[in-house]
Amino acid sequence: MYPSNYYHNNIIKLLKTMATIPSHNHLLTTDHKISLTGHHLSSPPVNTSFSKINFPAKPRVTATRALSRTNESSLSAVISRLERERRERQGLTDEAEGLGERWMKAEDIRRRDKTSEEKGKLIDTWRKIQGEDDWAGLMEPMDPVLRSELIRYGEMAQACYDAFDFDPASKYCGSSRFSRLEFFDSLGMSGSGYEVARYLYATSNINLPNFFSKSRWSKVWSKNANWMGYVAVSDDETSRNRLGRRDIAIAWRGTVTKLEWIADLKDYLKPVSENKIRCPDPAVKVESGFLDLYTDKDTSCKFAKFSAREQILAEVKRLVETYDDEDDDCDLSITVTGHSLGGALAILSAYDIAEMGLNRSKSGKVIPVTVLTYGGPRVGNVRFKERMEELGVKVMRVVNVHDMVPKSPGLFLNESAPQALMKIAEGLPWCYCHVGEELALDHQNSPFLKPSVDLSNAHNLEAMLHLLDGYHGKGERFVLSSGRDHALVNKASDFLKEHLQIPPFWRQDANKGMVRNSEGRWIQAERLRSEDHHSPDIHHHLSQLRLDHPS
Repeated sequence: MYPSNYYHNNIIKLLKTMATIPSHNHLLTTDHKISLTGHHLSSPPVNTSFSKINFPAKPRVTATRALSRTNESSLSAVISRLERERRERQGLTDEAEGLGERWMKAEDIRRRDKTSEEKGKLIDTWRKIQGEDDWAGLMEPMDPVLRSELIRYGEMAQACYDAFDFDPASKYCGSSRFSRLEFFDSLGMSGSGYEVARYLYATSNINLPNFFSKSRWSKVWSKNANWMGYVAVSDDETSRNRLGRRDIAIAWRGTVTKLEWIADLKDYLKPVSENKIRCPDPAVKVESGFLDLYTDKDTSCKFAKFSAREQILAEVKRLVETYDDEDDDCDLSITVTGHSLGGALAILSAYDIAEMGLNRSKSGKVIPVTVLTYGGPRVGNVRFKERMEELGVKVMRVVNVHDMVPKSPGLFLNESAPQALMKIAEGLPWCYCHVGEELALDHQNSPFLKPSVDLSNAHNLEAMLHLLDGYHGKGERFVLSSGRDHALVNKASDFLKEHLQIPPFWRQDANKGMVRNSEGRWIQAERLRSEDHHSPDIHHHLSQLRLDHPS
């Protein structure tokens, strides 16, 4: 606020200036009861307009300029002009203050998150972050440590896409572009703190043609297999100093933009026991396509000689035994992650690990099994959900509310239907139920993303990770917390707003994987190594698990 004498002095200057203009001397009338002697202004009546005028500290427009530009012939008109210009300048100030206020609120949120993260470091709170209490009180508002872990495991799932060769013009289409031992370094994730222990493969000889990728050439790395993901384990330093435990992470591949695989689903539930998965209850059922993908194998193919199920169970058994013996003072955890159809396989494999009892140490201590999925579909029926809960498997599902995949299968008979109806229909082969907790995000809340609902964009994993970074709770302002680059959203999509000037689908392989050999010729370099898929002790572990395996 300006002091009261400020108004008096400025009005005196205004009127003196006007008094020197002969053609406007008539403006000075006795009605205003103003004395110019000694620059003194007697108190005006309460209802005078002068008491409501706020003059700027450095007026840019004088009365002389105002009168020269207009034909205004009254003092009130001159003052109105000045007031209008003051308000225009004040409007710009208010806008700047509004931007500053929003920036300050964003900074307050970041500082709050940083303080909360410092108070509850992962090494001290990892059991709660892994779902020990079903994430009670950690999502509303969003706990910064939980957000960080959801992004971290989401990036491990994203790595399956970034490493996968989708190019049908490549003879290695359907494989990983990188060696297992150089996996994270090749993807710029050398600081992940994990080492890939095993690659996972599945046979493509099942009824999900739109999920698998195949080369158009006759001479290819494999005609009947696709790379599906990996099993990784945290190293010593990361386990002890950052995670608070030794973590076995399993990441499953999904699909990038193609959603046609949804149409391939038979939408038919069948007992898991039909595919030789041990289960005491025949009423536990899952979608048949997921089950076949998980359990089928091709003994004529060296990559799919063992099913994805056998590969995972054998490797988890080996790692649990290894670190149970070595790290008596370090806890173990098993975390399974995946996006899209990979999310369904993550849930199914986590269930299988717990059902087989592989999450128990020699001393009988239970190893927590957690599933973090992104845009995953429904997997099984109500009894499958109940069995997951009985086994203690914790599931967190991150979804975009505009994504159709999490709504499939079971569009009509699902967990949102009345319980009475679900009870009646529970025996039907198309009655599905989601498992675990859901974290629902909305891409229309992000100022970076296009608001239109495109099915492939709404299903994009990088976009979900972007939404996670800005999510602070229902009704809270969208503020990016970690500074994660929003340009990653357009890595394999066209989802960012145009004014950001980020090219769509910008991630490309250099020279489509072609390299020059010693003779200077361009060739597709050999990329598959025996250590990426060969496990000499898998027979041993499978025999201990009493699973059927080839001789």
